[in-house]
Amino acid sequence: MLGAIALLLAPAALALAPLDGRIDRFGAPGAPVRLVEDTAPQKDPRLRALFARAEAGDAVAQNRLGQKFENGDGVGRDLAEAARWYRRAAEQGHAEAQLNLGVLYENGEGVARDLGEAARWYRGAAEAGEVLAQLTLGLLYREGRGVPVDYGEAARWFRAVADQGFAVGQINLAFMYLDGLGVVQDDAAAAALLQAAAERGHPVAQNNLGILYATGRGVPSDPKLAAAWHERAASQGLANAQYRIGLLYEQGQGVPRDDAAAARWYRQAAEQGEVAAQTNLGLMYRDGRGVPQDDAQAHAWLSVALKRGAEAPEAERAAEARAELARRMSEADLAAAEQAKAEVLRRLGTTAP
Repeated sequence: MLGAIALLLAPAALALAPLDGRIDRFGAPGAPVRLVEDTAPQKDPRLRALFARAEAGDAVAQNRLGQKFENGDGVGRDLAEAARWYRRAAEQGHAEAQLNLGVLYENGEGVARDLGEAARWYRGAAEAGEVLAQLTLGLLYREGRGVPVDYGEAARWFRAVADQGFAVGQINLAFMYLDGLGVVQDDAAAAALLQAAAERGHPVAQNNLGILYATGRGVPSDPKLAAAWHERAASQGLANAQYRIGLLYEQGQGVPRDDAAAARWYRQAAEQGEVAAQTNLGLMYRDGRGVPQDDAQAHAWLSVALKRGAEAPEAERAAEARAELARRMSEADLAAAEQAKAEVLRRLGTTAP
């Protein structure tokens, strides 16, 4: 199956973090076609000329007008009208309009949601070379959304993106090689693709390349390179990488053992919702490693990890540690722990208890 972020406490079991390639657009259908209600846009000769060219059948103008209705740029925002103009351009073979119309069908904006129609329009755009359409079509084939699952097609479209030098295509194709989906399983090919994307600065590629160096998949095992790539990804704010480099600092693998550095990285990941980091930060507070010993903070972070979905065996470990803490804590300490937990959950956008 496709790799997923593993919230584990031992680097020997590190797994690959997935790439979310979903396209998001915003907005909702509005009122019928209208110009914004003031005199300036109505007098704008460029806007009037755009309408005239679109009505005369100019596909470029039709696509541009669709964008204006989608974004509320000089006209009242109206996704149904955006879809109508995109369709007129798309039916003439305008690749960007086909992509834009596919997005509306995928998200159900301005048209009824229809993944089959989305895939149809994405295919037209992809065959014309639209990179985002190629990527999205690959994702649809990989996931079986709007089209039957077809890993060969998914890999073909990811390769088309990768061959143009885009990191997101290289990463997705690397996952296919690692799992042997649509291609012959090949860890070395995956590592080469991740290396290329990592060197372009993509944090997901950097993190996953670190995993390969930690586990010796497709590359020689090298704890120092593993740590270096994890830290580069962590420095860009990737929570899973922050957890992983924290783990390496705690265990002294590839970097000198440094509890303070471990706690600092765990905290950054924990504040982004990385459950394994929340557990480990709680244990460091319990033991006073890298942070001042604080039962209330330890109890709070362990409680947050359990609330936010810690899984076995991590959940059992967190629950056991929290229960041990509770037995030795005073009522005042437990009340402080509840307050600390509520504050953390507030920052994470989750309500207590």
